[in-house]
Amino acid sequence: MGDLEITTVGHDRFGFDSVVPVNVLRSLYLRPHYITSVSSKVNIEGGHNVENDDDDDDIDQEHRKMMSGFHGNISYQSKSIYHPDTRSISYTTLSRFHPVRLLSTEKRKRILVTGGAGFVGSHLVDRLMLLGHEVTVLDNFFTGSKTTVNHWIGHPNFELVRHDVVEPFMIEVDRTWGHVNPIGPRACYDEGKRVAETLTYGFHRQDNVDVRVARIFNTFGPRMNPADGRVVSNFIVQALKGEDMTVYGDGQQTRSFQYIHDLVDGLILLMNSDETRPVNIGNGHEFTILEFAKMVKEIVAKVQREDGISGRDVRIINKPMPTDDPQKRRPDTTRAKEVLGWQPHWTVAMGVEEMVRYYKAKIAEGSL
Repeated sequence: MGDLEITTVGHDRFGFDSVVPVNVLRSLYLRPHYITSVSSKVNIEGGHNVENDDDDDDIDQEHRKMMSGFHGNISYQSKSIYHPDTRSISYTTLSRFHPVRLLSTEKRKRILVTGGAGFVGSHLVDRLMLLGHEVTVLDNFFTGSKTTVNHWIGHPNFELVRHDVVEPFMIEVDRTWGHVNPIGPRACYDEGKRVAETLTYGFHRQDNVDVRVARIFNTFGPRMNPADGRVVSNFIVQALKGEDMTVYGDGQQTRSFQYIHDLVDGLILLMNSDETRPVNIGNGHEFTILEFAKMVKEIVAKVQREDGISGRDVRIINKPMPTDDPQKRRPDTTRAKEVLGWQPHWTVAMGVEEMVRYYKAKIAEGSL
């Protein structure tokens, strides 16, 4: 029996309605950032690139072809043009923002999201913007990117500020969401998260700051940086490009993966609850790395067949195991289920297929 189709994400719980249609979210991350031009000839005049005038009807037709599957959302996509023969882009600001919920002043929150241009943060921003809230994003862009939130730049409810949170920043908001992406040897990564929790609860006990702590387990989805070296993005990009898929060790180490929409659901539920204890948010379904590699290989082949592409039959190869690589990662989500009423709804296979289509579009538009 196949996976049931999921049409909405979010919950109406704890006095906060976060339900939005899945197809609306998809139109924000599965859309191309620009379309391939029908005619991309470039003349050189006086040392400057001068584009030939493209026929508007041809561009609109190409745009609709690229956007097939997002019925009703074509009007809200960028019409910037990619010229594949010269690998150049003609940007345009001629795009319309997607409709957002109209909230009363009492219900509309002023929300600060630190790290909001990163993988997790950008998906949280999408949800909060669609729900009609005022969102300010703080990001230093060390690992984040403007491209993850550029579809909101200029919206009256949205503000993007380049800033490093190690420096003071004065702003009056109703809520603050913080996302940290530690970099370096694994010890620094682990201890960094522990210190962050310790400091958070220090403010809670000393200054009565109302806090929530989410312990996020392996999460994947569109907008993951393919250069991060994470196993999900590594496998998908390797398979799409027809390269050998690399498994470290014998592949019997296990991992559990949750899709980004389930994580955002859990974060919003936690923020609006009264739970101040740490809450694990993750998917408890375990796979061996070898099983996961085979699943990704099959899903990539399926998507390529559906799109009429004959891809290379990639191999799965083994390489030496990295130092200190954990043999097992599986969250205990009992508290999230009992206190928040949260549990993951997206199967790993459903999420992987969305990621395959996301990276496939990135490769097609020349940005990967």
